[in-house]
Amino acid sequence: MKTLFCGLWLLGSLMTLAQPALKSAEQSLQQAGTAFYNLDGEKSLQLSHKALSQAYALKNDVLMSKAYNLIGLNIEEFYDPNKALKYYQKALEHAKLSQNDSVKIWVNNNLGNWYSYRKNDFQKSIPYYKEGLRNAEKINDWVEVMYAKLSIAGAYFGANRFQEGYVFLKSTEADVNRSQDDEPKLHYHALLGSYYSHLGQYLKAEFHYEKAIELGKKNKDNLLDAYLIDVYNDFSDHYKRNGQYEKALNYLTLYKDLKEKVYNEERSKKAKIAGSQIEIDEYQRQIDKIEGEKTKQSQFLKESKLIVLLFVIILFILLLLLFSLYKNNAFREKTFTELKDAYAELQLAKEKAEEASQLKTQFVSTISHELRTPLYGVVGITNIILDEHKELAHSPHLNSLKFSARYLLSLVNDLLQINKIEENKITLEHMIFNIPDEISTIVDSLEFIAIKNNNKLQTELDPAIPEFLIGDKLRLSQVFMNLVSNALKFTKDGTVKVSAKLDRIEGSQYFIQFAVADTGVGIAPEDQKKIFEKFVQIERKDGDYQGTGLGLSIVQRLVELFGSTIELESELGKGTTFSFTMGFEADETKRNEILHNIDVDLSTVQVYRILVVEDNKINQVVTKKILETNHFKCTILDDGYAAIDALESEHYDIVLMDINMPIINGFETTKLIRKKGIQTPVIALTAFDKQEIMEQAISVGINDIIIKPFEPSKLFQVISNLIEQ
Repeated sequence: MKTLFCGLWLLGSLMTLAQPALKSAEQSLQQAGTAFYNLDGEKSLQLSHKALSQAYALKNDVLMSKAYNLIGLNIEEFYDPNKALKYYQKALEHAKLSQNDSVKIWVNNNLGNWYSYRKNDFQKSIPYYKEGLRNAEKINDWVEVMYAKLSIAGAYFGANRFQEGYVFLKSTEADVNRSQDDEPKLHYHALLGSYYSHLGQYLKAEFHYEKAIELGKKNKDNLLDAYLIDVYNDFSDHYKRNGQYEKALNYLTLYKDLKEKVYNEERSKKAKIAGSQIEIDEYQRQIDKIEGEKTKQSQFLKESKLIVLLFVIILFILLLLLFSLYKNNAFREKTFTELKDAYAELQLAKEKAEEASQLKTQFVSTISHELRTPLYGVVGITNIILDEHKELAHSPHLNSLKFSARYLLSLVNDLLQINKIEENKITLEHMIFNIPDEISTIVDSLEFIAIKNNNKLQTELDPAIPEFLIGDKLRLSQVFMNLVSNALKFTKDGTVKVSAKLDRIEGSQYFIQFAVADTGVGIAPEDQKKIFEKFVQIERKDGDYQGTGLGLSIVQRLVELFGSTIELESELGKGTTFSFTMGFEADETKRNEILHNIDVDLSTVQVYRILVVEDNKINQVVTKKILETNHFKCTILDDGYAAIDALESEHYDIVLMDINMPIINGFETTKLIRKKGIQTPVIALTAFDKQEIMEQAISVGINDIIIKPFEPSKLFQVISNLIEQ
C-alpha cells in the first residue's frame, strides 16, 4: 500500500510573524499546500515559486526548505517523479541549516516515500522514515510520530518484511483512533488489508480494504483520491491472488478510471509548465553563484599578480647586483660569456623547434579545413540523393561513395586528434555516465563489422561497478571504438570480448580494469612495440583493412591522459588482448553538483527563418536541403555585405555564417552586424577546428560554432537553444 503523508502540514495554523514579508511567504505556502491537497498542481507550483523567491530574499532556510519540499511533491505527483529528488535534497539541506525539527520530519518522510514508491528501494527509504520518527519523538509531536510509523510499516510491507512492519502499524492504533482526520485512518486500514491478505486471512483483509475505500470516498477531488487509487489497485491484487478474478477486474477498472481522472493529461501539462519556470530560476541561481565565485577568484588573481610583480622587480634588482659582482671577476666573466653563448644556441634551437611545430600545426589545420569543405558537400549530396531516391538505398556505388567520404573524414579527425594530444590541448571532462550503457552503444555501432567478418561480439561486465561514475566518457568511448573496431577488423570467424571489472576502491575513486580480447591473427613479439607508433601498420597485405595507422597511437595517449598505461598480450594465430585500468569518481555530492547544472530542454516545433551566408554553391545546396527537409524557411546569400543588408530589412531567427569567404570573411561580417546593433544569434558553420577560432569568434559576437560536416540534429539543438535564450 502506497503511503504519501506529504502535504497536510501546510494547512495548519500560521505562526504570528512580525515582518510582513515573512507573513506573506508563509501565506503563499499555506495557499500552495491547499492547492496541492485539492490536486491543483499548477496553482500550487506557482505559489510555491513565489514563496521560494521571497524566502531567498529573506535568506530564511525554514521557508526555503518548505518551498522546495512542496515543489518536489507537486513535480513527483503530477509529471516527473525523477526530477522531484533534487528538490527534496535541497529541502533537506536547508532544513538541516535551519535546525527546525518539524521541517526535517516532513522532508525525511517525503524522501522515504520517493525511494519506496518511485524506486522500490526500501533499504534507502527506511532510514529516512526512522530519521523523521526520531525528530517527531524529539519534539513530542504525536501526529507526526503516527504518520512516521505508518510510513515505516508500509516500507517494511513493501520489502516483504510483514512482521517487522506490523509492530510499527499496531503501535499507531490508539493515535489513529483519536485522530480527527480521515487520511491516517485510510492508510491504517489499507495497511491492515495488505497485512491480512499476506497472511491469507481474506475476510479480515476485505473488511479493512472496504473500510479504507469508504473513508476515501468521503473526500472528493482532493489528495485522498490519489491514495484511493492505490487502495483499489491493492484490493484488485488481493482478489487476483485468491482467484476471484471478476472482483479483481472490477477494482482494477475503478483503479484505472480514478487514476485517469486524477492524473489527467491537462492537469499534468499545466503543472509541467509551472514547474519549468522554477527549474529555469534554479539554474539561474546556480549561474549567479558561479559568477560570485568567479568575481572572488578574479580579485584574488589581481592581488596575486601584484605580489608576483613586486617579486619580479626585487628579483631583477638582485640579478643586477649579482651581474655587477660577476663583471669584476675575470674568471666569472669568462664563465658568463660561455653560458651566454650556450643560451643563445639553445634559444635558436628552441625558436627553430617552435617554428617547426607552428608549421606542422598550420599544415594540419589547413589540410583539415581544405578536406572538410568538399567532404561536407560529398556527404551532404550523398544524403540528399538517398533521401530523394529511396530505390538507391542499397546501391553499392552510392554506399561506396558514402563510405569513402566518411573514411576520409575519419582520417582528417585522426590527424587532428594526434596533433592536439601532442600539443597538450586536450583536457579530460567530468561527466556523469554509465559504463554498461557506453559499452553497449559502442558494441551496437560496430555490429556491422562483426557481421561482415562473421564474428561474435560479447561483453562481460562486473555488477559491482557503480551505476553512475564521473569522468570523460567521450575519451573513454574513443578508446573502446579504436580497440574494438581494430579487433573486429583483424578477426574472422572468431570472437571479440569487451570486459569491465572492478579492480579496487580508494576513497571515492573506483578503479575499473577494462579489456578487449579477440581470437584474431595476433601480433608477433617483435612488432608489439611498433603498433603504438604513429602511421605504423604491421605487414599489411592486399585486401586487409586500410587505415591511417593512428588508432592505437591515439589509444595509448588517451589512456595516459587518464593516468594509466595500456598492456598488450598477443600470440600469432591465437589472438590479442589489450587491457588497462582507469579510476573514476563515484562521489554522490559531486554527481549532484553536475546534475544541477544540466540545462533545461526548451526545444520547440516552431518553424524558424534562417539566413545562410555561404559562398560555396555545393555547400549552399546541402545546407538548404538539410534545413528545408526539417521545415525551416531558408534564405541563401553568398556575400557578407548582402547578409548585412538583409538583416537590416528583414527579420531572421538565426544566421548560419561561413568563415572563409572571399569578399569579406565571416568574422568581419559578424563584427559589422554587431556594430549596427543587430542581435540576431550567429552560428559559425565552418571547416576550421573549433579551438583555433573560438577566441576570435567570441570577440566578434558569434554565439556558437559547428564544424562541417555535422549531424543535422546537433545543428537543430544549437538553433533551438540560442532562440530560446
